[in-house]
Amino acid sequence: MSDLQAAAKKAVGEHVASMISSGMTLGVGTGSTAAMAIEALGHRIREEGLQVKGVATSFAAERLARQHGIQLSTLDETPDLDLAFDGADEVDPAFVLIKGRGAAQTREKIVASRARQFIVLVDESKIVDELGHRMPLPVEVVPMAVTPVMQVLHALGATVEIRMGMKKDGPVVSDQGMWIVDAMFNGISNPEHVNDMLLKTPGVVDHGLFIGLATTVLVGRSDGSVQVLDRPTA
Repeated sequence: MSDLQAAAKKAVGEHVASMISSGMTLGVGTGSTAAMAIEALGHRIREEGLQVKGVATSFAAERLARQHGIQLSTLDETPDLDLAFDGADEVDPAFVLIKGRGAAQTREKIVASRARQFIVLVDESKIVDELGHRMPLPVEVVPMAVTPVMQVLHALGATVEIRMGMKKDGPVVSDQGMWIVDAMFNGISNPEHVNDMLLKTPGVVDHGLFIGLATTVLVGRSDGSVQVLDRPTA
């Protein structure tokens, strides 16, 4: 991460932390940008006595939230959330996202779906005209179904590979014990079609296309400023 990109991520992290009030229930995102928000929120908890409850989207987010004094809950205890924040790999003009480089997209989507506001935190490099030209679409798969799911993705026009661990032999394993398949498209012109085809394929747990969930996108700039974009209305 460059210094300019780090400044942009810090800016959006601090901005979303400033939007949070005592008593709120939160969805706590995963990844480097969400980590900046967790850190900024922890500062407010220590300095202002802010009281919030958070539902973490991954084991890593849970550990980081605990380190910064965020009281954790679950969707069993707190099924309705006031606000969720998370990063994204790509955001298109309709606020459709690709997420999942941290292999947490299924839990991230569940948490985002329970929030009244879903705030997406990105730097300007993540804003794209069309999804899928630069980043692969992660698909979480039951291991025995990997080959059939890959065949479906090939039929949709993707180049597909199983995500392999960097410091272990074998595939990356999600918090649910599933495998991640990365599908590289030459652009995703119809995210709704890809979504529908994958969700009706047995063995697919979920995938990294987030459709109709983001309410606001905070775009961090390298000069430390933040652009606030609200979801387009139909």
